[in-house]
Amino acid sequence: MICQALVLLFVELHGPTGQPLYVNAVEVSSLRQPIEALKNYAKGVNCVLLMASGRTLAVAETCAAVARKLGEAK
Repeated sequence: MICQALVLLFVELHGPTGQPLYVNAVEVSSLRQPIEALKNYAKGVNCVLLMASGRTLAVAETCAAVARKLGEAK
């Protein structure tokens, strides 16, 4: 008998207004600081996550804090 398990590793982050976001840690491909010149992020955004799907997610946590949480989840 072959057993297969699906494990999802979610981390809790927060949007710029404090709303909780649950992100699948495996789907995050990179982190970066918001680009000030673009001015297209809400006030309170400290880190931008690039997801495997190509979408971006802006969060209130610093990139260092996000990297730490992602490292703990994996």
